[in-house]
Amino acid sequence: MARPVTVLLADDHSLVRGSLASWLRNSGISVVSEVGNADAAVTEAIRLKPDVVVLDIDMPGLQCFDAARAIRARCPGTRVLFLSAFFNDRFIEDALRVEASGYITKGEPPQAVVQAIHAVMSGGVYFSPEVQSRLVIDGGGVRLEHARATRSSTLTTREVEVLRYVARGMAKKEIAATMHLSVKTIDNHCTSLMNKLDIHDRVELARFAIREGLAEP
Repeated sequence: MARPVTVLLADDHSLVRGSLASWLRNSGISVVSEVGNADAAVTEAIRLKPDVVVLDIDMPGLQCFDAARAIRARCPGTRVLFLSAFFNDRFIEDALRVEASGYITKGEPPQAVVQAIHAVMSGGVYFSPEVQSRLVIDGGGVRLEHARATRSSTLTTREVEVLRYVARGMAKKEIAATMHLSVKTIDNHCTSLMNKLDIHDRVELARFAIREGLAEP
């Protein structure tokens, strides 16, 4: 009998994580660990070497794409699947850059995660329909259909992370504590965001993030 596929789940929402873990186990998949932040995902992936890591994009701690890069470097046999409520071009491009095997939107049913896991274990890739509509998948690999020069594409990964926290209504001190950075550094990121986006207050920053699909309304 073939051994079950092993999966590590990383999502900071315990209800989502627990429900998905139960669904996967009922589908014959072995969930070897459940964690609530990206730092723990890296630690557990290195320790357990699972077949697949399902990694939520919006978690506290280490930036998720940095976590995926670390997992791919230390565990070359492990596939990374991103799970997210967002499917902005910037996130999709970052996921492709770290060689993720797929990108699943949270609007899909749990069965889609099962399908994605089986797809990547068979050597394929899996992208939700909303994501796939923006991609070209051919002999040359997977890439965005066209590089759109949007204002959000000029932002660094750190700036996007700060922008998402601003959209949640978090104060600079809270953002600094969450990202393990100084308040001055967060202030510099906010200033850079406003300059790049030609926006002059935090309310407009939050509206921009929601409009661009970088944050939940």
